[in-house]
Amino acid sequence: MTETPAPQNALGGRFGFGAWLFLRLLAFVHLCAFISFWVQLRGLIGPHGILPAADFFSAAHEQLGASAYAQLPSLCWLFGTGAFLHVLCAAGVVLALLLFAGVAPALCLALLWAAYLSLVCAGQVFYEFQWDALLLETTLLAVFLAPWSWLPLWRHHEPPRLARCLLWWLLFRLMFLSGFVKLASGDPAWRHLTALAFHYETQPLPTPLSWHAFQLPLWFHRASCAVMFFIELVVPFALFAPRRWRHPAAGLIIALQIVIALTGNYAFFNLLTIALCLPCLDDVWWRQAIARIFRRQSLVDAFIGTGPTLYRFWSIWPLRIFAGFVFLLTAILASLDFSAQLPRPLENILSAVAPLRSFNNYGLFAVMTTSRPEIILEGSDDGRDWLAYEFLHKPGSLTRAPGWVAPHQPRLDWQMWFAALGGPSQNPWVLNLCVHLLRGTPDVLALFRANPFPQHPPRYVRAVLYNYEFTEPAVRAHTGQYWRRAVSDLYLPPVSLRSDNPVR
Repeated sequence: MTETPAPQNALGGRFGFGAWLFLRLLAFVHLCAFISFWVQLRGLIGPHGILPAADFFSAAHEQLGASAYAQLPSLCWLFGTGAFLHVLCAAGVVLALLLFAGVAPALCLALLWAAYLSLVCAGQVFYEFQWDALLLETTLLAVFLAPWSWLPLWRHHEPPRLARCLLWWLLFRLMFLSGFVKLASGDPAWRHLTALAFHYETQPLPTPLSWHAFQLPLWFHRASCAVMFFIELVVPFALFAPRRWRHPAAGLIIALQIVIALTGNYAFFNLLTIALCLPCLDDVWWRQAIARIFRRQSLVDAFIGTGPTLYRFWSIWPLRIFAGFVFLLTAILASLDFSAQLPRPLENILSAVAPLRSFNNYGLFAVMTTSRPEIILEGSDDGRDWLAYEFLHKPGSLTRAPGWVAPHQPRLDWQMWFAALGGPSQNPWVLNLCVHLLRGTPDVLALFRANPFPQHPPRYVRAVLYNYEFTEPAVRAHTGQYWRRAVSDLYLPPVSLRSDNPVR
């Protein structure tokens, strides 16, 4: 590896500070992701959790044989799933802090990718979110953006242009495909620009501002939807345009992500998307922005400096080969949204890399949910009087206001939202959850706000399906209720661990 001075071209052609800031924000996202899962690990996939990882890997090996190692690439095959899951989370925290400090950034990114992939494979249904895949893909691409040195610390380094273009391409696909799938789905709510009239109420975890946004008039929701489509479908093309177009495009995407974060809890997704925008802004833009904020040239020079140092790989060919593979593979993946037919060799390639979960298509809310079914778990000692289990963050009590959760992701709360859109046969893990409530498993009960049976577990547990709706301002002012609800169906009939169950 060699280190040479940066070329003395205009700062408009340099992206060292944006890349430096991107790596710090990416480190913070990893820190949030690992800590967030660590505090839930025991109840979700621990030995006494809802879906124990040890049982999952054992069943996978029994069904798939040796191919299970390729289908579920995880360090857990080597080190187990007991204490090692906690080791993975701890390692992720340490590596994120080292990355933030600028210690061996490329190596830290490679290890973060391996650690997070191991958790994703172990997490089963609790890790089936697009931002988990986005974090894996971003981290893998960032390996080629970071300097391959031990102690660059907080010095700025000009990233390879090809590595920067890979991140631009990822941001383009993330935004454009998110808009395209909404129209391609044929959902009339998106076609008629009325989707946001439902979204604030029906999204998985609203924020305190969601209730207020829901009260806005229909014309505002339609206008907002049109602006969103413009940012998702048109603006991404400007990412590859000259800087006078690229900078406003990045700014519009950042603004959209801030609005989404204010009106919905989407874990670290918005932070990660904003991070992807930062390498789009060159050093001239950052100098001007910092000068406007601090109005001191000395601070500008301290932040940006006179120019970064250019670190090159020992050979540019590994990056060229990797970039060519990524561009080709992801273009093929994106084409699946336009056509489902692919030649068999291409299908084989896609199948081979799919377990890495690092080359993906994107698109949230392709079909807008226009109602809000909620599963409420209830326990009883006699089968007549029922007490509800209150989740940490998802709607339950009618007077409890939506709260701020992100960048933390309560993964059980999220999966309960998805489970309500299907049935028990599609979500067998819900029955596992009920069994743990009947047993009073401490690790699982820790995933709830409060245990209505503190002395002993209930004899019966059932799951009731309600339809939730936001209340109007007058109702909220009079009753203090943010929600109203009506019983829709019995999601799961009363179940018991005892053989003399007269209710079952």
